[in-house]
Amino acid sequence: MYLGVDEAGKGPVLGPMVAAAVLADPADLPVDVDDSKRIAPSRRESIEGAIREVDDVAVGVAFVEPAEIDRSDTDMNTLTVCGQARAIRAALDARGDTVAADLDEPVRVVADAGDTSEARFARRLDKFVAAPDPDAGDGADLPAVDVSAFHGADEDDSVVGAASVVAKVARDERMAAIDADHPAYDDLGSGYPSDPATREFLRAYVDDHGDVPDCARRSWATCDDLLAAAEQSGLDEF
Repeated sequence: MYLGVDEAGKGPVLGPMVAAAVLADPADLPVDVDDSKRIAPSRRESIEGAIREVDDVAVGVAFVEPAEIDRSDTDMNTLTVCGQARAIRAALDARGDTVAADLDEPVRVVADAGDTSEARFARRLDKFVAAPDPDAGDGADLPAVDVSAFHGADEDDSVVGAASVVAKVARDERMAAIDADHPAYDDLGSGYPSDPATREFLRAYVDDHGDVPDCARRSWATCDDLLAAAEQSGLDEF
């Protein structure tokens, strides 16, 4: 039994980035668990449900919202580390007092590396798990961790793949809720800048309100371009 961690939604212009951690024995996971990008949406939801139904599996999920992503004093590599660390603490906390009885100390963690340097990402993640964090407690009552990080871990490691699935399903659910919060618009799309439906939603919203919605990452170039175009259009009309 060990802990796998991954995130979904690093690149979209809409919605949060979601990190998930799964503490499990690989033998307890569905046999077809894989990187979430290689699994159909309906099957992802089925796998996620099966993961959560196993008594000996603990799951932690953490949301990094657009307002945090837009802060000028951070960057996506740091936010990825922070989100994964919060998810790890949540999974260990969900496991509770039985962690120490079931696992050797420190707890082995395998992460999908969110940095060009796997070793650097692992060092930072190890540090962030123990660091004080107002959004996830200070980690003082949790076991120590031994972190390794690899590129493509969500494809090569079933426990990290399980975390990938949990993170993607959680993000999809949040995007569906955001869509429901904007009934005046036809479709938000996937939330990625390359998605025509997403770009059309943002263009229409800016036309209607003069600003991007709260669900948008206003620091993304997509939002900058739309706001600049709207400002220029207003000047032209004047």
